[in-house]
Amino acid sequence: MKINQSFFQLKYLLVGILFIQIQFGFSQEAKNSALYKTIMSKDSLLFNIGFNTCDIKQFENLYTEDFEFYHDKDSISDKARFLKTFQSGICSPTRKYNYRRELIDGSTEIYPLYKNGILYGAIQMGTHRFYESSAGNPEQAGSFAKFTHLWLLKNKEWKLARSLSYNHQITSSTAGISNLFDNDLETEKWLKENNIPALGIGIIADGKLKQVKVFGELKKGVSAPYNTIWNVASLTKPVTAITVLKLVSAGKWDLDEPLYKYWIDPDIAKDPNLKLLTTRIVLSHQTGFPNWRSFNESKKLDFKFKPGTQYQYSGEGFEYLRKAVEKKFHKTLDQLASELVFEPLKMTDSQLIWNDKIDLSRYAVNFDKNGNAYEPTKNKSANAADDLLTTIEDYGRFLSSVMNGEGLSEKVFKDMISHQVQTKKNKYFGLGFEIYDLGNENYALSHGGADQGVQTIVILLPKTKQGLIIFTNVDDGYKVYENIVVHYLGENGRKIVDIETK
Repeated sequence: MKINQSFFQLKYLLVGILFIQIQFGFSQEAKNSALYKTIMSKDSLLFNIGFNTCDIKQFENLYTEDFEFYHDKDSISDKARFLKTFQSGICSPTRKYNYRRELIDGSTEIYPLYKNGILYGAIQMGTHRFYESSAGNPEQAGSFAKFTHLWLLKNKEWKLARSLSYNHQITSSTAGISNLFDNDLETEKWLKENNIPALGIGIIADGKLKQVKVFGELKKGVSAPYNTIWNVASLTKPVTAITVLKLVSAGKWDLDEPLYKYWIDPDIAKDPNLKLLTTRIVLSHQTGFPNWRSFNESKKLDFKFKPGTQYQYSGEGFEYLRKAVEKKFHKTLDQLASELVFEPLKMTDSQLIWNDKIDLSRYAVNFDKNGNAYEPTKNKSANAADDLLTTIEDYGRFLSSVMNGEGLSEKVFKDMISHQVQTKKNKYFGLGFEIYDLGNENYALSHGGADQGVQTIVILLPKTKQGLIIFTNVDDGYKVYENIVVHYLGENGRKIVDIETK
């Protein structure tokens, strides 16, 4: 068979076909349509079974006889050449590596092709990533690539007639979901498909907040503005941590001074372990306390292990520190945070207490995954671990300040980013922030927040002066994290996702 079309000719031909179909009203298939499900099942047979397990029969059965494959880094292949290369290359019995293809979640677009009103084919577009592994070694992430497939319906069977693989890159800067985050309409559509009421994104570059993007609705029928006010749950903890670390930097507080000198909780007054509690141990979550004592007031605070011997995430620990600091300085945490963090950084929309200053017209209502609204938490006093109200812009200023070490001594900043305790492979807690070890002396600082109707996360890359803020107002907002992190942080983002999910 003679192949007489170049890669770019075929690419533009398929794009042209797609454009014509859209012009005549045949739009992208919905994920719940029969055609979408059919093409995705063929994709699974082709890659999850055929490619990932080296089952060549899947390719033989799914390809048309005149199948053509176009690769931007290799060449053009017909069916015979492709199958031969596949067998003797990545699926050779003597191969040293195994390969796996993974479809980037949410990247698939499928468009039907009609002739005289009769369905005869479909164009599938998407992004995928390839991984490789060898005996005794963990799987390594490889390149991203975009692909376009032309599927034809022949004798009631779906066959792949043309395959284009292009834009291969190690980083993901252009490998995210097509048009997402750069095209508001596409992003809004994607959020609705994922049942995310509102999404806020902050992008830090060169050590400064460069961009704020807010999508979705505060509540039904009310668009979320760029200065939406969010409850960010446990993203309160970094603010508390920096407030205290600024006191340490100023010589007014000691990281390793026992807290019992200022505060003793009556529940543990007779336990000798209380003398081991320090600010360092609290900020690195090694207190031995549970996350929260029971909502049943008769449940007392107690130690689950000796402080400083292991990791256990604890909001109670931060509350314990709050009471000690407030006793010493005769000021409430919200007063200290205002003086040391909010006011210097002009975080005018940030507060730890629910009061009349809140502009309720900008508040993001919190929802469960079924779209039912929660009543907002209305704290009358500051909680050191939870319920900060803030905006993307305010929190972006805060994170930029943290990244640049503003108000922190060199020693305190070094302590903050040091591995105080390991939580899993390549992941640690420093002081107030989680630390991801990305290799080659590169690292990320991070923290998340999760409450009823709240899912938030922030990531800082101090070496490259980059950062990312993600706020959502729904129970399962975490499900959109991966696409956003990889889209904006590239290979470093992928490493963070891999550490977190493996």
